[in-house]
Amino acid sequence: MCGGMSRRMGQPKLSLPFGSELMLPRVCRLLSEVVPRIVVVAAQDQELPRLPEFVSIARDEYASLGPLAGLATGLRAIRPEADVVYVTACDVPLLRPAFVRALLDRLGDADCAVPTDGRFDHVLSAVYRTHLEDRARQLLSEDRRRPLFLVEQSRSLRVPVEELRAADPDLDSLSNLNTPEDYETALARLRNQEPHS
Repeated sequence: MCGGMSRRMGQPKLSLPFGSELMLPRVCRLLSEVVPRIVVVAAQDQELPRLPEFVSIARDEYASLGPLAGLATGLRAIRPEADVVYVTACDVPLLRPAFVRALLDRLGDADCAVPTDGRFDHVLSAVYRTHLEDRARQLLSEDRRRPLFLVEQSRSLRVPVEELRAADPDLDSLSNLNTPEDYETALARLRNQEPHS
């Protein structure tokens, strides 16, 4: 999901350099280690960096309706090919593929699996069944635009983040970069993780 306005960052997050890559292509590459198909949901006239051939682009059907509308667009785009998807924002360049696998493994017969820290449900770093598109569209028609409403009206599994630390010790997969300070901190962490010659 990359259709946000990036107001706090002051420039489009999806095209920020991160190591030798740009943010959005990096997140797509990391996800490709876990899933065979990726759909990027973008705003209607949003400019995107060059993406790998295995990535499809779905444009928001409605302008400025928020992340639930973007989620519905993405679910519709991939529904013919997949029963389950992992949803993430484009600004998580330290995403861990093992985190995605761990969440997918926990879904069981639930409709969605959502990491929670007890106070906050990470609804945009979660696993959803694609049939939830219908429920998402119903909520949008009722002007109930928060993704949390979808979670609350579904057979949801809330996964304590502590259970996911084995796959992602620092929970980097949940760390969105919203401000220039967040970006600089993440770049410093990347530099510290890179092997030194």
